[in-house]
Amino acid sequence: MPITPDQTIYWQWGFAHLNATILYTWIAMLLLTVVAWHVTHRLDSTGLHRSKWQNALEVVVQTIREQIREICPESSNTLLPFVGTLFVFIATCSLLEIIPGWRAPTGSLSTTAALAVCVGVAVHVFGFVRRGFGGYLQHYIRPSFLMLPFHLLTETTRTLALAVRLFGNIMSGSTIVGILLAIAPLAFPMVMQVFGLLMGLIHAYVFAILATVYITAAVQAQREQQGATYE
Repeated sequence: MPITPDQTIYWQWGFAHLNATILYTWIAMLLLTVVAWHVTHRLDSTGLHRSKWQNALEVVVQTIREQIREICPESSNTLLPFVGTLFVFIATCSLLEIIPGWRAPTGSLSTTAALAVCVGVAVHVFGFVRRGFGGYLQHYIRPSFLMLPFHLLTETTRTLALAVRLFGNIMSGSTIVGILLAIAPLAFPMVMQVFGLLMGLIHAYVFAILATVYITAAVQAQREQQGATYE
């Protein structure tokens, strides 16, 4: 049994190949794109003819916005597209495991590393936009220039931890269910599968919340520095 979807190769020509990670990632993105277009191409702002799809979408968006607002009240609308996309993509990849033969691309370290790198880049982008180029870079040498290597190490380990945490959780869950299907009665693996779907949502939630916390940290640091200056 392949441990990660990277090991399942569907097509190869020379060094180029198509594995399960790439295939299912594009399937998930295509599915989300089609669903998003279907839900949003006829939105009703009056509330008189809202479809059930629009109602469901508004519940998801509002829930994500409220979670972001609890961490970063002043930037909830700004962070919503990025953080919401992370949550919806990871959750979709996990929920689709109910389909026989589906391999969650988040069970590949390459996918989780790419998501973690996106978070790392977003932290800097939002930091530059919020504080300016010079103002953002100054926090790397506060309270002393000697703190620069420690700040850089923190950035690296934080990104690595995000990638490894999500990869380990998704991969281990899929592997356990596969083993149980081979050695246990059918009812028990089915229960574990349902439990795995719930855990997939939790992992998506944790990843999105951590991304929000990391992005918010720079804004909070600036506010604390300004408060200390005024005092």
